[in-house]
Amino acid sequence: MRIAILGEFDATSPTLPCVDTSLQHAADKLKFCLESQWVATPSLVESNPTKLESFDGIWAAPGSPYKSLEGMLKGIEFARRRDWPFLATCGGFQYTLIECARNVLGIADADSAENNSASKNMVIHPVACAVPGRSQDAPRLSGAIPEIRLRPGSYLHSFYGQDTITEEFFCNFEVNPEYAWTAMEAGFPVVARGPQGEILAIESPTHRFFVATLFQPQLSSRPNQPHPLVMAFVQAAADWGKKKLDDNVLE
Repeated sequence: MRIAILGEFDATSPTLPCVDTSLQHAADKLKFCLESQWVATPSLVESNPTKLESFDGIWAAPGSPYKSLEGMLKGIEFARRRDWPFLATCGGFQYTLIECARNVLGIADADSAENNSASKNMVIHPVACAVPGRSQDAPRLSGAIPEIRLRPGSYLHSFYGQDTITEEFFCNFEVNPEYAWTAMEAGFPVVARGPQGEILAIESPTHRFFVATLFQPQLSSRPNQPHPLVMAFVQAAADWGKKKLDDNVLE
């Protein structure tokens, strides 16, 4: 199976290489052969996003601000409209909310404060409460955060099989509380909240697989213990790849 990773790869990043390794952890556990490929955001503007049809799953990676805001949004829109298995983490989560606000709710200038635009609708703003005790150069929201509450009955809850979780973060931006309504209004209920009620994950109840998290599950994946969310994503991509193949045979 083939997984597209939307974003700009940087081998020196403390988080980005973990996307590929976490996918391999899951694939090895599930006994799948998996190829992951980074898709630079400008390429989704320069060419038609339908190039993503050759992949079985799409992961909107961390790493904002991206080289092309428009390219990242086009990739996310493709997954949402075409119902491709989709996972977004950290910056990918933030831009998923922006894409939904713009293209589902019609808030044309929805944006992140990180982009320093003149928008009056900053769906994403700087982290309000920095994590105490973090290292000097670390993002305001970094390290392991416990007591994340999962929504009972959600897909995310079923992947973990527990009510509260601890997850790793590495970011400086989060959902602006004034725009907390946008996720639900766009059809993506909030399925994980932090200790102070912060929005940490959304999902779609109607898509094949569509989950976006502010935390980075890839950071806690291990060879002998793949992350359950990444495992679920890889399984969904495998199922979709098989369905596409079966449909082509029938045609």
